[in-house]
Amino acid sequence: MKQALSQNSIKPTEVGYINAHATSTPLGDGIELKAIYDLFKEHSSSLVVSSTKGSTGHLLGAAGSVEAIFTIMSCFCKTIPPNVNLDNADINLPVNLAGKIFESWPEKIQGKRIGLTNSFGFGGTNASILFSKSDYYL
Repeated sequence: MKQALSQNSIKPTEVGYINAHATSTPLGDGIELKAIYDLFKEHSSSLVVSSTKGSTGHLLGAAGSVEAIFTIMSCFCKTIPPNVNLDNADINLPVNLAGKIFESWPEKIQGKRIGLTNSFGFGGTNASILFSKSDYYL
């Protein structure tokens, strides 16, 4: 996540949505949320975090591309995908988790509409990709 931001000259305060890898494993989800909090710190309560795996299931090799599409559509449509089937968010960090229904993009961050998606694999293959709503069309 840190490299994705720095390589694109994006400040943490410019990101409005994170599509977390979150596979509903307490250890893995906790580590990811802690990393989000550590990187975004004071901004972590104003950006919104969700995982779309509750809607789609874990699509294994296709998960990253489908979650990238969710993130792109979130930026484009100004909506945040819900955390479907999240009944017990056992977190002790001030991270703003999306609810169980679609939400509007955070008002404080209406400008560029930048979203980040995380995709992690076995053996340490990790990717974080940024997407932004563009005003330019082909």
